Amino acid sequence: MDEWVLNALKRWPNVPALFGWLSLDRRGRWLVQGEAISHPRIIDVIDRNYGADEHGRWYFQNGPQRGYMQLESTPLILFVADDNEHLITHSGLTVTQLRSAYIDEQGSLVLTTEHGPGELRGTDLQWALDRLSIGGKPVDDDSLAAALDLPSQSRTDLTLSVGSSQLSLQRLDFDQAPSVLGFQRAPAPREGEKIATRAMD
Repeated sequence: MDEWVLNALKRWPNVPALFGWLSLDRRGRWLVQGEAISHPRIIDVIDRNYGADEHGRWYFQNGPQRGYMQLESTPLILFVADDNEHLITHSGLTVTQLRSAYIDEQGSLVLTTEHGPGELRGTDLQWALDRLSIGGKPVDDDSLAAALDLPSQSRTDLTLSVGSSQLSLQRLDFDQAPSVLGFQRAPAPREGEKIATRAMD
């Protein structure tokens, strides 16, 4: 996190947290009260000061105040990098470790990375399909349909190959992803936690 944020936290350690104002959509856009943030400098500040607490609640640390994020899907949205080989997070972090891969009932792909779990942006799904195989052969429509029909938390016969990573694709329903992958889509205050009624200026 930025040095000024760390200094503010030391100076004002008990500022009430903000809930319900900020969100992240499936396109990787930050929103405040439902409106997309477009100012590049503000986006950069949120990108650099975004993290998670020990309860799986993701937040933007705005100086001494923590603003918890409502998540439309996952804490991160993954994009294919310009080299068409690597992935980056919506907040600009390069992904170097892919740990597991999941496909939901609608065909969306979620990967766990060293930065946290992220859904691959919908417009990049073809990139992933080109890297799926079954028994060493390119995946076909029937194999993909069979994988989608499996119960949630089943292992499919499909393998996702990205660089040196060979990941066995697992089925995971959209609604089960938070509990399985350890994050909260709608963070709520915990007992005794102070709550802010508005964002700090």
